[in-house]
Amino acid sequence: MIEVRWDGPIAMIALARGSAHNAVPIAGWEQLAAAATGLDAARAVILRSDMPGIFSAGADIGEFPQLQTDPAARTRFRLAMRAGIETLAALPIPVLAAIDGGCFGAAVALILAADIRIAGDGAQFAVTPARLGLGYPRADVARLAAQVGQGRAAELLFTGEPIDADAAARIGLVEHRAPDAGAAATALAQRIGENAPVAVRQLKRAVRKPVDADLDAAFEAAFGGAELAEGLAAFQARRKPVFA
Repeated sequence: MIEVRWDGPIAMIALARGSAHNAVPIAGWEQLAAAATGLDAARAVILRSDMPGIFSAGADIGEFPQLQTDPAARTRFRLAMRAGIETLAALPIPVLAAIDGGCFGAAVALILAADIRIAGDGAQFAVTPARLGLGYPRADVARLAAQVGQGRAAELLFTGEPIDADAAARIGLVEHRAPDAGAAATALAQRIGENAPVAVRQLKRAVRKPVDADLDAAFEAAFGGAELAEGLAAFQARRKPVFA
């Protein structure tokens, strides 16, 4: 369902439930949270699908009949989805989402937990809960509005209409548009992985939470660190830096 693979210092989280178009059941959100917890050593993480033509159908609608009659299951679903998304968002290293194929419903909330999103030629996006008679978790509505603006978020949520990769790039739902999202994400992750890892983590903290006062001390401390020493030595020797 959720598979983790490594390519050197780059970790890949693959959605691998092709028989259900990568729809994520309650257990899948819980598995995602557990998988993401073990990725702190990575230089970057790529979230992608193992199934051609689909990124994810979103939450597993096959479980919804149970949620109609079981209030406890509704709470478990909400908390499991929240844990999977927030654990991914809280990773201290850069997270890239490579979207080739359809990305629907809760899968849009999932890619919003990434730092950078890349859409391939076949990517398509739709936020569909209103078509089922449902709302959307408030944290995910807030992320969507922060990403594309309140008006665009309202349109996506109220209509449930799909948009293609080019439209997603135009409104800012994705940052990059590429023929092959997986290949583009791998190349970008490798470039990130060549940079100083402590510095990159500090930069992610600053991007995500610029009001964190501890960042000032971290900025100053970096001047006495090993990464700056290597960066300066490489600059002076006109060579590529090698960061531990």
